[in-house]
Amino acid sequence: MRPALLIAVREFLGNARTRGFWFGILMVPLLWVIASQVPLWLARKGTPTRHFALVDATRSGRSAGVILGHLRRVEERRESMHFREWAAPRLQPGRSLPASDGAQAPWRELQSRVAESMRADAGAFAPPEPLHRPVVLPAGLEWRGDLAEFEGRLRDWLREERPCAPEGGGEPVVLFGAAIVLDGEGPGEPPVLRFWSANQADTRLRDAMAEALSRDHRQVEYTRRGLDPAIVAQVEAAGARVVDLNPRKAAGEERVGLADLLRQWAPSAFVYLLWIAVFAVSQMLLNSLIEERSNRILEVLVSSVTPLQLMVGKLLGVAAVGAVMTLAWIGSLVLVTVWMVGASGVAAVAPDSAVARLPVELATLLADSWILPAFALYFVLGYLFYSAVILALGSTCSDLKEAQNFTGVIALFMMVPLVSITFIPRDPNGPVATLLSWIPPYTPFVMMNRVAAGPPMVDVLGTLALLVVSDVLVLWACARVFRRAVLRTGQPASLVQLARWIAGRG
Repeated sequence: MRPALLIAVREFLGNARTRGFWFGILMVPLLWVIASQVPLWLARKGTPTRHFALVDATRSGRSAGVILGHLRRVEERRESMHFREWAAPRLQPGRSLPASDGAQAPWRELQSRVAESMRADAGAFAPPEPLHRPVVLPAGLEWRGDLAEFEGRLRDWLREERPCAPEGGGEPVVLFGAAIVLDGEGPGEPPVLRFWSANQADTRLRDAMAEALSRDHRQVEYTRRGLDPAIVAQVEAAGARVVDLNPRKAAGEERVGLADLLRQWAPSAFVYLLWIAVFAVSQMLLNSLIEERSNRILEVLVSSVTPLQLMVGKLLGVAAVGAVMTLAWIGSLVLVTVWMVGASGVAAVAPDSAVARLPVELATLLADSWILPAFALYFVLGYLFYSAVILALGSTCSDLKEAQNFTGVIALFMMVPLVSITFIPRDPNGPVATLLSWIPPYTPFVMMNRVAAGPPMVDVLGTLALLVVSDVLVLWACARVFRRAVLRTGQPASLVQLARWIAGRG
């Protein structure tokens, strides 16, 4: 056993001293930060101001005012939200922002209300650039009453990207789009919005215009039919109050909260971690083996230890690397979550909100559930299964290119749990989840996804026993292949040759 432990220590230190090891530790929390923060950053600062031309060709001539008023209110709410995010971390200790209402007071009014609560070094708030800004129709693009003729000129203007002057002055800009509002086809029919734009991916401006026109048309129709728009709006705003209850919880604690949602969906995140950890560590093991084989180091090692001791030492050493890496991932993810919630200022804006309670609920979930013990157990068993297979197949290859052909097939085989990762939490004890749980290569990932749903004990113990037996058989078969192939040269062994080695005939 001592030679195997020495090999394990050598393997662990050899991987822990590489840049790839530290890159792997930083990769997951970095991806978590990027995936959660970059879309928000792009939504706030990555989209330029969209300049648009607006032509109101309706008989009433009020549609342009309706659209511009709606866009102005949207912009005010956006500015108020940005001010709250800016002001929250700059408040004096013990102070908080006023509760937010649906109307979202303009940021200047809000600023005057919280001026005494701000720190002396808070600085000045700079409102964001507007999302949408109208332009003055230039000469040559004025409305002359003929839709076809106007749209012919407009098409050339948009296609050639001719500059226009924005309202309120400023540098000439290129039109993002142009909107033409026409009367409906008959009495009581809603207006028609003809929206021209070469960018069909960003539909926010078009949708905002359509929403404003639709809402205004409904108000007009309510009045025309003798209905009070205010009463109709009050009735439409009313909705059923939904209270989610879980029969598995104790009496008096049946209400479902953030912790319950985390309990349901957190295992899916751990399945991703488990998949990445098993595959990354197995790949690490393969690279180490191929490198030592290419450098003739294996021949030196096998002259001092048996092939079985070498295999066990490599499995233990790289398993320790994987354990350190996954522990670092889990710890850093928790710390990143706490940091993001604190940096967003949510605790100051809305201390009782679900987002502000997220770090506490996440810590409670990890402490009071079986997620971490299950993760550790299934990591070990899944790692032994796949790493033994990869190690045995890698021992038959003379270079990394040959070995990657095998790992590509194994990676495709391992994709099945990822495909079902969002389906299983919705039906964790259904036939699909149950069937996949009893397939040993998939057991670690599927059972990890079911662990918080209280699967039947027969599934927990039965699949665990089957997985342990499968690991033992796989380790035994792969040890036989490894013993015969580790010093073998020439072409990779065929499937028939592998079967003969396992059977002890080669």
